[in-house]
Amino acid sequence: MKGWCWLLCLLCGIQMGRGQALIPCPVDVKALPQEEYVFGDKVVIALLSEGLENEAEELRQVVKDRTGREPEIVRSGKMPNGAVCLKLDAGLSETERYELTVNSSNVCIAGKTAAGVFYGIQTFDQLLAENGGNTVCTAVGGVRITDSPRFGYRALMLDPARHFIPLEEVKRFIDLMARFKFNVLQLHLTDDQGWRIEIKAYPDLTGKGAYRNPQGGMNGPDNGYYTQEELKELVAYAARKHVEIVPELDIPGHTAAAIHAYPHLGCLRGDSVPLVLGKSTDRMLCAAEEGTYEFYDKVIGEVSRLFPSRRIHLGGDEAVMEKNWGVCPRCRALMERQGFRKTDELMGYFFERIEKTVKRNDKEMLLWCELDNIRMPAERFLFDYPKDCTLFTWRMGLTPRTIELTARAGIKLIASPGEYCYFDYPQWKGDLPEFNNWGMPLLPLRQAYAFDPGYGLPPEEQGHIIGVAGLLWGEAMADMNRITYMAFPRALALAEAGWSRMENRDWESFKNRMYPLLADLMRKGVSFRVPFEVSGSH
Repeated sequence: MKGWCWLLCLLCGIQMGRGQALIPCPVDVKALPQEEYVFGDKVVIALLSEGLENEAEELRQVVKDRTGREPEIVRSGKMPNGAVCLKLDAGLSETERYELTVNSSNVCIAGKTAAGVFYGIQTFDQLLAENGGNTVCTAVGGVRITDSPRFGYRALMLDPARHFIPLEEVKRFIDLMARFKFNVLQLHLTDDQGWRIEIKAYPDLTGKGAYRNPQGGMNGPDNGYYTQEELKELVAYAARKHVEIVPELDIPGHTAAAIHAYPHLGCLRGDSVPLVLGKSTDRMLCAAEEGTYEFYDKVIGEVSRLFPSRRIHLGGDEAVMEKNWGVCPRCRALMERQGFRKTDELMGYFFERIEKTVKRNDKEMLLWCELDNIRMPAERFLFDYPKDCTLFTWRMGLTPRTIELTARAGIKLIASPGEYCYFDYPQWKGDLPEFNNWGMPLLPLRQAYAFDPGYGLPPEEQGHIIGVAGLLWGEAMADMNRITYMAFPRALALAEAGWSRMENRDWESFKNRMYPLLADLMRKGVSFRVPFEVSGSH
């Protein structure tokens, strides 16, 4: 309770207005001191362009929540006096660009695309929250905002493979993402601890692999999976919030749940270590088993038809090759036939075959980047990744080198380094006493905010970086309240890293802009960690 009381007391002393409590920070905010838009008894939302019905409904809900008034949505060929207007403007330069103008006559939100209009609405929502405080909003100070994102890929990752997250809770998380202009949700659907997506060709994947605790019931946290109909529903819901869902099936390691259901997929090993679903294991797919490729051909086909995203994430990380491919007689025979001297050379063979399936389904492969220090210990370099894949940089301390090597290889990169983007790491010393089995380092809010995805490099050396991703690995997060507690407010810092230009970012400004938004999250019943340390009160 002490932390919450501190936050409330702090908020009482903060007076904000005219766009001073916006996250992520826009490109340009100009206050119009002589202007103020006052909500009348009747609020009209005017659609000046076709194709914005979804955005009008989003705005209707925003206005209703913030003002208590039920708006009327009308179509109009001109900007009615007193209305909140939505329009498309093909003259704007960037896909997600928007312009928001608030004056005494009306409010106008214009976007290059419907996505741009949607983000303008999210900014308008923050203005209403800022002006309304703890009461309903009756007026908004005049302001003109011009805005567009630094990066086009702004993601958060959920991990229902470890602890299952019910569908409605995922929707709740998508709502939070959209408010802060994240546009990609990565769903980590398969791992050692669980297989959470229905595959009709292989029913035992969920029949066996979705039940980490045989004594537990469905719908989490240990057991559960998404049916294909549920995932279609989720994809449609996310699309209305302009959030793309990228599925992740981790291979060739992190596959104990799949091997538990279909043992022939695993390597032949001489040890007798049992495979126990729900515990981390070093079991891997057999690279020499033809059934492995037939299996994933069907799995990837079904997954690709469910998710319209052109991207699919296939893991590629933490493969314990020597204990699997190095001892499996089938894999060793394959290495001999191929003329391979090291087991890591099978990784290129494995993903070359998997990539054919990916391309057949019109998808682009995403992978966790592993730097190879086996063949040339003095010089870290990339595996032979496909040129048209996209890699994630994630291992702590290795991102500058990864940026350099991917630029040299002509491979796109998404920045999610552990020291800035692993939101399962504790936020403060002693903050996560019940689960820290990996000796996880601290990731305080100020450190998260210091993240520059381009690492200060010249534009030509970071041009292949397409975005950012914050990762919420789920072993320590059994429900959505814990997930949002670990995500926020650090996700606010990442939202700004992904959207805002470095020249517009400032730690002191961020802190002040953050407090009213945290109060608004509290009013909405969202669990988050109160960042007591940033005020100097600790």
